[in-house]
Amino acid sequence: MSSWGEAWHVEILGNELGAWAIAIVVFLVTFTVLPLATRLVRARRRRLARHGAGQVYFAIDLAGLLISRTSRLFLLGVAAWLASRDLSFPPRLEHGLTIMLVLLFWMQLALWATAAVRYAVEERRQRSTGPDTLLKSSMAVILFVAGVVIWGVAGLLALDNLGVEIKPLLAGLGIGGLALALAVQTVLADLLASLSIALDQPFGLGDFLTVDDYQGTVEHIGVKSTRLRSLSGEQIVMSNGDILKARVRNYGRMRERRALFQLAVHYETPVAALAAVPRAIREIIEATPETRFDRCHLLTLGGSAPQFEVVYFVTRPDFKTYADAQQSINLRILERLRAMEVNFAAAMPTPVRLHTADSAPQADASGQQRLL
Repeated sequence: MSSWGEAWHVEILGNELGAWAIAIVVFLVTFTVLPLATRLVRARRRRLARHGAGQVYFAIDLAGLLISRTSRLFLLGVAAWLASRDLSFPPRLEHGLTIMLVLLFWMQLALWATAAVRYAVEERRQRSTGPDTLLKSSMAVILFVAGVVIWGVAGLLALDNLGVEIKPLLAGLGIGGLALALAVQTVLADLLASLSIALDQPFGLGDFLTVDDYQGTVEHIGVKSTRLRSLSGEQIVMSNGDILKARVRNYGRMRERRALFQLAVHYETPVAALAAVPRAIREIIEATPETRFDRCHLLTLGGSAPQFEVVYFVTRPDFKTYADAQQSINLRILERLRAMEVNFAAAMPTPVRLHTADSAPQADASGQQRLL
């Protein structure tokens, strides 16, 4: 027994053998239990279905996410720190261990913060009822900016904990950042514009846009540019800054489509027949599925022909539904007015462009309609 007691107190690298044995046991237990706990939390979280049950569930789910995002390298550092608390090391070795632990600590905090931001953005995206359900593609923009800020702050705080004077460093970074901002101001403007698009959501993936003279469907919202697929098939790449400066018409978010067209008839048509036209048009439109009649009036007595102006709404915004409805209305108008012996004028004094105030200009989506 005395030999075991003597061996227990034998010094190795400045510490007794017993202290080394305890440290090894603490290290092994810690580095075994903590990874097992994180794996159990990760598995438990995968089994739980997200019910969105208020703030309590949100906090529990977020805590489980952060635990599951704990790095094994950080757990290794925690185990080494617990094991070395009762050990003494040479100053240089102890300083090296301190630097390693500080860096691991702030690295893990940055990972947790990034995971929390990603979780919050994903939660908002899922709860959004908009057409893009919160920026499916713009999440990359938000996470990129958040990542730069989080890792920058974590790096500065780590240097401050290690005794580095960061005030001169911040001053130098400020001057250097100003020079860099002047050099890449266009890129930064597009980056800030992409962040504005991500937060304000003026449009999303799949929306049909008119930006100045360009038209297309949004395919990608990136850090610097947004890509549209035009009607003729080519891809249009536009910088985010230019898009925010332009007047953008977003046809992807209209709730219904407004259609307006004009009918020109002969002056020889009897007044009684002209008076019956609005009622006939109303009956035709109201009998057409997915349409809502608005008005029909004899508004213009042109040089060549009286002109009726007809306005109705298509309750579904897609262009195909509008085209099908307009075709059906046209055919029934021809049939009905011919039965009423109302003849259309041979020509109109000037071409009248139907503008669909809420419609997308997809291949003739303007909905211009003329019956001659």
